[in-house]
Amino acid sequence: MPETSAPDRPNVVLVMTDQQRHDTIAALGYSHMVTPNLDRLVSEGVAFGHAHVTAPSCTPSRASFFTGLYPSGCGVLRNDESWPRTWVEDLATAGYRCVNVGKMHTFPYEAPTGFHERHVVENKDRGTPTVPYLLDNWDKALHASGVTKPDRRTLRNEPDYHERLGAFEWTLPERLHADAFVGAIATHWLETYPGDEPFFLQVGFPGPHPPYDAPARLLDLYADVDLPEVNRDEAEFAAMPPQVRSVRREHLEHDHDSIVHLEHPTPEQLRRQRIHYYANVTLIDEQVGELISALERRGVLENTVIMFTSDHGDALGDHGLSQKWTMYEPAVRVPAIVHAPDRFRPRATVPDLISHFDLGATILELAGVEQLPGVSARSLMPALLGQEWTGRDVVFAEQARDGIQRESEMMTMTYDGRWKLVSFSDADDGQLFDLVADPQERQNLWDDGAHAHEKERLLDHTVRWRRDVLFSSRDWWRAVS
Repeated sequence: MPETSAPDRPNVVLVMTDQQRHDTIAALGYSHMVTPNLDRLVSEGVAFGHAHVTAPSCTPSRASFFTGLYPSGCGVLRNDESWPRTWVEDLATAGYRCVNVGKMHTFPYEAPTGFHERHVVENKDRGTPTVPYLLDNWDKALHASGVTKPDRRTLRNEPDYHERLGAFEWTLPERLHADAFVGAIATHWLETYPGDEPFFLQVGFPGPHPPYDAPARLLDLYADVDLPEVNRDEAEFAAMPPQVRSVRREHLEHDHDSIVHLEHPTPEQLRRQRIHYYANVTLIDEQVGELISALERRGVLENTVIMFTSDHGDALGDHGLSQKWTMYEPAVRVPAIVHAPDRFRPRATVPDLISHFDLGATILELAGVEQLPGVSARSLMPALLGQEWTGRDVVFAEQARDGIQRESEMMTMTYDGRWKLVSFSDADDGQLFDLVADPQERQNLWDDGAHAHEKERLLDHTVRWRRDVLFSSRDWWRAVS
């Protein structure tokens, strides 16, 4: 069939989970996972095997995605920093009905950011006075149902709270779980919205971000599964740069997102944490299946492009770390799937490097909308159409100083598909990994003279990239001012 046989201006459903590692989909080679609906998207679509985010934390990654600029270009470097204009406005101007259900992690949390409708659900655990107050749609549903939201204010009362690494069973009615709730609202919108214009539906699942809180029936699926070992070598910890050690120390000292991170967890504790995390992914997979069914019932599946990705990953104990805020692969590499079999022929996983926000640029090209001047995102349409195409030579990510990563004003990753450099704006130390020889990123070659050329080459890439971001983003700001 011709690859452009589907009508122009397709609907787009963008599913973005929160904190989902790249190695969590069975069809991508991770047989321990139970993900039949995501497997369908892979088998009928195009998956990109090496997609890297532009920031290993929520708001900077998402603001980057929805502007097409790196965090330092769009000015959103930390959680709870105000967003600038997004390209969703351009989709709306072009005639798309733009709807967000679930998490976007904008700030302000309910700012329109170009959407006609927003049905906001934020983090699962907001039980701390350091997070700005918000009564989101999920909070309202829990209150109307007469139940108390499980977060660190209540979970701390559990007798084994300090032993669970953030893994808790969901014991309230399953329909009230954050991911089931978001899936149900998105499905309801597809079933009830009366308009016939093309739509852009962003579905933001709050999971598998902690607390890792899947219901028991899904935990049972993983009870006897042979799971990958945690990538943990205690000899590595002392050799980490102080900027990375400080992230680890922060988690050991505070129960962020209901995780009491342990310095010496047992294998049983680590396994339980991963089972709960994987089971939460399976819960999201079920909701993706419901979305596909709703698109079929509406009669629009054939002219809908479904994209699936996440805002960043999760260490899950790898390198002795919790969550994100570092540049190891579990934190910066995410799933990236585009499903539209009537538009793009299914093909094997694309191995080339892409940057996360390239999916956003692809959405705009699908809709026939030009990107603004100065953006750094690049459309993936040539790859989807099977045309001659090569991915990025180098991908970049940034992590500014915030409430978790406290030791460096700016941590930057520069990665060319083999060599990964992590540098700090205010220090002379860093990390250099050869991911071909050392895919587990355990051997820091920063001070190894035998690889000084690779370090200098990537440092030069970083300097030139920062210069380019400075000048190109200026053009974007001029265009939107």
